[in-house]
Amino acid sequence: MNWNELADRVIDGHRITREEAKSIVDAPDTELLAVLHAAYRVRAHHHGNKVRVHVLQNAKSGVCPEDCAFCSQSMKYNNDVEQYGMQSTEELLEGAKKAYEKGAVTYCMVTATRGPTWGEVDRICDAVRQIKENYDLDVCASLGLLKEGQAEKLAEAGVDRYNHNLETSSRHFPNLVSTHSFEDRVATVTRAKQAGMEACCGGIIGMGEDKDDWVELAFTLRELEVESVPVNFLNPRPGTPLDRSDPPRPQECLKALAMFRFVHPSTDVRVAGGREVVLGSMQPMALYAANSFFTDGYLTTSGQGESDDAVMLREAGFEAEVVEA
Repeated sequence: MNWNELADRVIDGHRITREEAKSIVDAPDTELLAVLHAAYRVRAHHHGNKVRVHVLQNAKSGVCPEDCAFCSQSMKYNNDVEQYGMQSTEELLEGAKKAYEKGAVTYCMVTATRGPTWGEVDRICDAVRQIKENYDLDVCASLGLLKEGQAEKLAEAGVDRYNHNLETSSRHFPNLVSTHSFEDRVATVTRAKQAGMEACCGGIIGMGEDKDDWVELAFTLRELEVESVPVNFLNPRPGTPLDRSDPPRPQECLKALAMFRFVHPSTDVRVAGGREVVLGSMQPMALYAANSFFTDGYLTTSGQGESDDAVMLREAGFEAEVVEA
């Protein structure tokens, strides 16, 4: 495969096939730099050298009744994750203030739950209205499976984007979760988009799936026309069924990121959880395919810190997208 020719075709509007996507993730490690260079050309065409910085707020922790095998916030597994109910409006506002001061463009409030109660939706909506009054931030909510009417209420309050990851392919999903279905997740993504919110929807690399599952997930997301694709790498959590999993190789993760870029040329492709642990010294290379990342940690794990992230961006020749005052 001539990777530069493929990049030219994608820049000209070609939608790559599953076969072409599979050739990217199957490329030998000796072609990794060529693959990343081609992915960077597509990324630069749509996003230049800008990187969108996102900040997460764990708004409800460790009390989820679902059994997702990768998640330490499930009450079904023994772990030491902090447990607390829905944060107050004041705590959510304080999180937005800190995100704004870090230079984030997006602030995402996340709850560990099957789905929100109406009272929790009301609290998120109250916080969002006040955030919009005080800070120039896009607001993302990640509250689990949505009931009829909840998406509309969130959109009306000003939520810009709803996150609900599919995690993996429809084939592999039942191996990881039994308390809800892949179709349940697709329905929530669809509901969020129909209400007028953008959809943030991605998955996790390294949960026992094969490369065909990466491709299938990428194409399912393309069919759903999601606006943002977070790509996580499994950082095994103690006490979960996947706690002894071997992490994916960084070369494989980088080729997966490149494949997601080719399938989603103009989309906000985010290198997300696990990047520090799994990619290690190869972390900056992820930005040749991805155009955004989370800074200052994740829901239950810490990151390398915003100052180190800023140094990484500068030394790799990228710059954070600036929030307009």
